Amino acid sequence: MCGIVGYIGEKQAAEIILEGLTRLEYRGYDSAGIAVLKNGHIETARAQGKLFHLKELLEKTPLSGTLGIGHTRWATHGKPSESNAHPHRAGSITLVHNGIIENYLPLRNELKAQGCQFSSDTDTEILAHLIHQEVEQGKSSLVALKNSLQKIKGSYALLVLNEREKDHLVATRFQSPLVIGVGENENFVASDVPALLRYTRKVIFLEDGDVAQIGRKEIQIWDGEGKKVQRPIEQIDWNLSQAEKGGYPHFMLKEIFEGPQAFIDTFRGRVDPSSGEIFLDGAEKIFDSQRNFNKIYLVACGTSYHAALLGKFFFEAFTQIPVIVDVASEFRYRNPVLDAQTLLITVSQSGETADTLVCVKNAKSQKAFIYSICNVLGSSIPRESDAVFYTHAGPEIGVAATKTLITQIEALFLIALCLGRSLNKLSREELLPFTQELALIPHKMKEVLKQREQIYQTVLKYQRAPYFLFIGRGFQYPIALEGALKLKEISYINSEGYAAGELKHGPIAMIDRGTPVVALAPRDSYYEKTNSNIEEVLSRDASLIAIGSQGDKELAQKAEAIFFVPKTHPLLYPLLTLIPLQLFAYELAHFHGHDVDQPRNLAKSVTVE
Repeated sequence: MCGIVGYIGEKQAAEIILEGLTRLEYRGYDSAGIAVLKNGHIETARAQGKLFHLKELLEKTPLSGTLGIGHTRWATHGKPSESNAHPHRAGSITLVHNGIIENYLPLRNELKAQGCQFSSDTDTEILAHLIHQEVEQGKSSLVALKNSLQKIKGSYALLVLNEREKDHLVATRFQSPLVIGVGENENFVASDVPALLRYTRKVIFLEDGDVAQIGRKEIQIWDGEGKKVQRPIEQIDWNLSQAEKGGYPHFMLKEIFEGPQAFIDTFRGRVDPSSGEIFLDGAEKIFDSQRNFNKIYLVACGTSYHAALLGKFFFEAFTQIPVIVDVASEFRYRNPVLDAQTLLITVSQSGETADTLVCVKNAKSQKAFIYSICNVLGSSIPRESDAVFYTHAGPEIGVAATKTLITQIEALFLIALCLGRSLNKLSREELLPFTQELALIPHKMKEVLKQREQIYQTVLKYQRAPYFLFIGRGFQYPIALEGALKLKEISYINSEGYAAGELKHGPIAMIDRGTPVVALAPRDSYYEKTNSNIEEVLSRDASLIAIGSQGDKELAQKAEAIFFVPKTHPLLYPLLTLIPLQLFAYELAHFHGHDVDQPRNLAKSVTVE
């Protein structure tokens, strides 16, 4: 989720690139850098931290030249530091990269054996060495790039400078966006449209596999099969605010639609679906330890707590170790029984949640092993932990968590699978179907997202409802809680989530004619029981909004509105049933004119009690 910018023309490149990076800083803010070609030499400036540190550096030591590239980083490999900041260089080659190289470890070892010297911990530097080796054999940077791409697996958007080629830069993309801005005697390239709007409204969207050579007056593009192609020039009419949101009216909606890609980015490099192998950085400290964990605590707040509730199902299913789920603000004030045989897993998007951080410190003092799941590299909770699983959701601007919840659920599932395998509770044959199905989840998410218009029409029908009840059983109970939370935190409408089996113990008293009840009822092992609860609310004349498995005609006949999700393994249904609830909450809040991205009284990261 990094931001990249390139320029070639007649103006000073550094000024234009820095302006573009400013527009893209929301995509990454742990380091930044610029490289400019001047008189056959590439000069580079890099700085750790937010972009203003790079600006201060360039004020002291300006870079001049009319061809350059820049980058603002969201770390995936290697901690935030100046040495890990882009651009990266090998010989005459300097480049910037957005994405993840899955096979970077074997490539790095191979290049080291050949005598290559590395100055960073990043996967990106491998690309610089691969391209440099090709260039040293007399190939152009264009050919060298094409050849190097044959050796890597993963996602990328790349801009490459070659000291020996002063009239152009080369670029490519695969599963990471890249846009060319078309100007007069100048051209631009960036990972997102906002970086270009001050200079041009004419853009070319590169497609997966495209390789481009970009000069001042000419742009040449080859597709993934090596065939020269003409991509259309499109006119962008967005204003800057719209552009930062990718054309969406709010960051929250954009981030809901980014869920599938966030899932892919968190999955990629960690799972080999063909073999079932799972590789979790740093997790060997858990899986190879001799601690013999006899209990697991999952501790979190808010939406992350709902992910933890799902994690309980995953860990008990795959490890057969007892699991206790706690709200961090409660856990810190009681005296849980912790020792060296306790595994404490914390879930925090920001890594700065005050209550969760105190829990970590208390548990650490009692010798528990701390494993954190977090989306922000280098934040406080990971620094206090024994091991960390970083999700790769990218920056989440909207206060209401959406795509980060998806990656938290994914992380918990992968950790549980890996721990179960290490304890010999799962065989390789049992593991394989799960990893193969996980690889299909992003496509199935996209199928669910296609129902946005249908969800909006349902919102129109229930726009004046003063109260919503969300129900689910088993794996869907935490999703019912999350659906209610999302609705109340951005639409300010009273809503409650309940385990469907608890209706008769009190909540059913709230139901009368027309009360909207949102029932999560995919065809899992709880389906028949959930149907019984649906009949209970229908007998009280409730209005049923259902979420069910594709093709469930029986459920469709009972519901006033129904949203379908593709069939999957029962444990993975929450990743799909969650999405209609996020969209429903968004559409209802937007309809009422609320500030969806910054709801009243809430903050993105709760760093106080």
